[in-house]
Amino acid sequence: MISTTPTDPVLDQLPRLYTGVVCDVLDGLGFRQQAIGGQVRPLTPANKVAGRVFPARAMAVTAIPFEPYKLEIAAVDAMRAGDVFVVDAGNDCGSAFWGELLTTACMAKGVRGVVMTAATRDMWNIRKLGFPVFGVGFHPADSKGRLDVVSIGEPITIAGVRARSGDFVLGDEDGVVVIPAEAAEETVRRALEKVSGENVAREDLARGVPMGEVFRKYGIL
Repeated sequence: MISTTPTDPVLDQLPRLYTGVVCDVLDGLGFRQQAIGGQVRPLTPANKVAGRVFPARAMAVTAIPFEPYKLEIAAVDAMRAGDVFVVDAGNDCGSAFWGELLTTACMAKGVRGVVMTAATRDMWNIRKLGFPVFGVGFHPADSKGRLDVVSIGEPITIAGVRARSGDFVLGDEDGVVVIPAEAAEETVRRALEKVSGENVAREDLARGVPMGEVFRKYGIL
């Protein structure tokens, strides 16, 4: 059995956070374009994903490649526990890039989910597996001869956001945010502090303390 226990402190703490607070912190650190476009949504009941970026890029094709699925298979084999497969496919909904067998293989390795500008299928079983799939839709047709991975491990731009190996990704019902590796520890530290402050502010608001007073007191909105 492959261990899925992360040793990276960012990987440990990231699942405790949510995208809104992380975006706020990244704004304050000068990273204001880190939220992936709103078309990428959770497609499964498991609607939160948090982990280390493993990037890939896929392109639409019109013929079956000589070695279909070659880089897709290589990516799954290369990923480690704690990774999230982040795939730029140019919002392609003409076939299903993702499916049940890829999900099963990733779960066995401790991969935490997939975020893609592509579609999925096999939802009849993926829903039962508890694996987070974020994408742009559903399609019953296989990607073979329709969509093919052309690079893995190289930096990508997905829905306007740059993502690299070693960056981190957090997704929930509000959307998906990419956290640059160089800012990850500080982002998580500040975000945890902000969550704590929001909890206190929420208690005041629930007691009827005026919004302006709460904002002056905590500086949180």
